[in-house]
Amino acid sequence: MTAYAIGNLHPKPVLDDEVLTYIERIQATLDPFGGRFLVHGAPEREVREGAWPGALVIIGFPSMDEARGWYDSAAYQELVPLRTRHMTGDVLLIDGVAPGYDPAATAALLRQARP
Repeated sequence: MTAYAIGNLHPKPVLDDEVLTYIERIQATLDPFGGRFLVHGAPEREVREGAWPGALVIIGFPSMDEARGWYDSAAYQELVPLRTRHMTGDVLLIDGVAPGYDPAATAALLRQARP
């Protein structure tokens, strides 16, 4: 099942050279784990509800094992400080839904579980 690394990052108005180095080098850390950018801080976005003060990053992986392998890899961990020294944010790894996922079935299970 596809898994995702999702980041809600808060860069400074002017990106530091270390952050640019991080961006230049990250793809090489993703390649061994089948990771690819799906969204990378797209400047144009439409916030339809609430607020979104950060830059969204979504990276897809073939599975959660690959996502964990990438994040925990020595190659990626070497890059992390280049980003975290210059911007705050939240990063999570999460499984996607299986093919054929039915939200109505999920709602039915949730209804059954209510007290």
